[in-house]
This record gives sequence, C-alpha cells and structure tokens, in this order.
Amino acid sequence: MREDILRILEKNSRIGIDELAVRIGADEIEVANEIKAMEAEGVICGYHTLIDWEKTSIETVSALIEVTVTPQRGQGFDVIAERIYNYPEVQAVYLMSSGYDLLVNMEGKTLKEVASFVSDKLSTLDSVVGTATHFVLKKYKDHGTILAKKKTDEREKLVL
Repeated sequence: MREDILRILEKNSRIGIDELAVRIGADEIEVANEIKAMEAEGVICGYHTLIDWEKTSIETVSALIEVTVTPQRGQGFDVIAERIYNYPEVQAVYLMSSGYDLLVNMEGKTLKEVASFVSDKLSTLDSVVGTATHFVLKKYKDHGTILAKKKTDEREKLVL
C-alpha cells in the first residue's frame, strides 16, 4: 500500500484522500494514517507545484553548475553541500559520480545574477576548486511531467 500511495502522490500531490483510497482499494482512514506516518518519518518531505515559467511573464534563468571540491577530512562532501544548499537561490544539490563532485541546480532572475552567484558566493567557498555553469535553455520534461507538448494539426484531412 505504501508504494502505491507514494507513486500516486508523486504524480499528483493534490489528489484527495477519498480518491486515493479508491484507486488503491483501501480505507480512507488507513490511507490518511499511512500518509501521516510517512510525513513523520521523513519519507514524504514536502509537496510542490511544478510551474512552466516560460508560460508566464515572470523572467527566470535556470542553471546547472558542476562543482569540484576538496572534501574535508572526516566530513566528506556533506559540510560543503550543506553550505551550498542553504543559499535561497539553490533549488537542489546532488553528489555525483563523475568528473565533478556536486551538481547544483539554481534559479536567478538574469544570467548576470546567476554568474554573480557562482563567482561571488560559490567559487569563494574554501573547499571549491572549480565550477562549470550550464544555462538551461528549455525544459522539455521536469519531475516526470512533459512541458513541451507537441502541437497537433487540427486541420481537416482532404481526400481526393
């Protein structure tokens, strides 16, 4: 039951307890208690709304930043990752298994704002030895949701 609840909530966090219970074939109280338990355990960490900012008048710039660091003895990457994820501009931080150590996902209002964040805040941290910034030009799919829907041809077909 737990996995079923999580899969459905991951796709639609606004689903009602009543509909969720029907979809998994369980009692509403049982489903509500399970969700509450998963929230208390930290399995469910939050509920978010996915917005396609390109369809609004609000200008935003997204960037993925590769960060190479020198891990601190006895602390690994956790301390530097925590310093980075505490910046409000930072949306996500991932420890990677590649040519760099951390991947930082961030948003700003302009390219200059993102660049300033990287040069003034990120690059100046003691453990950081290198960065590479990649600006997101277009999002096609995010968190399992397709954002760039194909346009359909609504013209009638003409048969001769």
